[in-house]
Amino acid sequence: MENVWDYLRQNKLCALVWDTYDDILEACKTAWNWLIDDPDSIRSIGSRAWACVNV
Repeated sequence: MENVWDYLRQNKLCALVWDTYDDILEACKTAWNWLIDDPDSIRSIGSRAWACVNV
């Protein structure tokens, strides 16, 4: 989850300033929806060569 949050901060939530708490929530919701529409990015963010189990 830390990798997902880091990815969203770097790609969708960086260098932005919001006026209200609701604006922050909306920006996070928009960023999350953008990410879940791209399963390949999610797979890439969560994959680590050292964490793979081959059966």
